[in-house]
Amino acid sequence: MDVLLLLLMGSLGFVGSFFSGLLGIGGAIISYPMLLFIPPALGVAQFSPQEVSVISMSQVFFASLSGVLAFRKRNGRNSPLIHKGLVRDMGGSILAGSLIGAALSQYLSNESINVVYGILAIIAVILMLVKNRGTEAAAGEVTYNRFIAAGAAFAVGIVSGIVGAGGAFILIPIMLTVLKIPTRVTIASSLAIVFISAIGGVIGKLSGGQIPLLPVLYTVIGSVLGAPVGSMVSAKIDVKYLRYGLIVLICGTAIKIWSDIL
Repeated sequence: MDVLLLLLMGSLGFVGSFFSGLLGIGGAIISYPMLLFIPPALGVAQFSPQEVSVISMSQVFFASLSGVLAFRKRNGRNSPLIHKGLVRDMGGSILAGSLIGAALSQYLSNESINVVYGILAIIAVILMLVKNRGTEAAAGEVTYNRFIAAGAAFAVGIVSGIVGAGGAFILIPIMLTVLKIPTRVTIASSLAIVFISAIGGVIGKLSGGQIPLLPVLYTVIGSVLGAPVGSMVSAKIDVKYLRYGLIVLICGTAIKIWSDIL
């Protein structure tokens, strides 16, 4: 059974982190429903939403770290696509929010966590369907409202900490449609922001205890391998296809989550 669990969790971690590197997300928008539904469907394991949120946040942490390292290796440490001010303003706020959300999650029921996730998925789909009119400028040419950026990141951090996500699947639409950040700058910068968010989330989850160690370990192994592959593929795909891909993924997740809730 351990071998099957290793293969399955490693595969799920790889898929989630592949899309992390591909689309600049933490991967939880994909890994959360996969971890919740696939293991019991195959008779390998049965995880509660609480346990899934812990596994998912661990996967997000290592996937985003791996993705950031791969991006920096490919584009250099001072990449023109990473907006340091944006990472600073949104990263600090989302870290504080994710710490709070992760601590709160242990007091919520399993159904409540799924409802929060489902609401986030719907909001993300709506925001991604709003056309982004920003240009494909370099990070040094980007301007934005710092207060809106910090406030939005804090709110996203709270809810993402609850469900064990890095928050990029809702953060990216906000950056694109509200802050008007160019697509490639958004994808590059969001990887760093999500990593900061995951730090707070992991700390919060660890403080709550009840961590399924083997599933977390196996998922992390797959995550470390998948993110660099996704990052390399991302550089060769037109940005509009990256955007459409994210819309499809979030929409599919929203439908699945709500169909089970209702």
